[in-house]
Amino acid sequence: ENWGNQTGKRMYGFYLLQGALQCALSLPVLLACFNDRPPGPAYGFYWVELVGVGLWFIGWIGEAVADSQLKRFRKRQNSESENSVCQTGLWRYSRHPNYFFEWLIWVGFAFLALSAPGGWMGLLAPLLMWHFLVNVTGIPMTETLSVKSKGEAYRRYQYTTNAFFPGPTKTLNVRSD
Repeated sequence: ENWGNQTGKRMYGFYLLQGALQCALSLPVLLACFNDRPPGPAYGFYWVELVGVGLWFIGWIGEAVADSQLKRFRKRQNSESENSVCQTGLWRYSRHPNYFFEWLIWVGFAFLALSAPGGWMGLLAPLLMWHFLVNVTGIPMTETLSVKSKGEAYRRYQYTTNAFFPGPTKTLNVRSD
């Protein structure tokens, strides 16, 4: 509605950008698939490829666990009719563990590509994914909606818990005068 008669051009640009992002994000997988180096010494793999598989697996399991914990919390929350913030399990150490582990999957893909000729270009994918999750579509939109729906409880959570990378929680210093 705001774009008026520019809608067609803007949508065309939007879809071109989406296509370019798809190419950049698929780069590590393509590089790994077309790797023509001889098999590595560790069961046919190079150590960076094994690290990539390990990171991918940790990311996959971590994302599944985070999503399961949130689903369980919401189910319990609905039955108790509370309006609180999930701070259990992985959600105690990161406000968005599902986004962190999604990003870790992309880091794993990048490590898989590193043994291929030009594999360093695969590092672009996790950098792009991190940027979009942290600065564009993931955390900013989710945090805005969470502050609107949960208010001060979520603001306290923001203060005490890291946004993306898991880490120790901070204590909330509340002064009573």
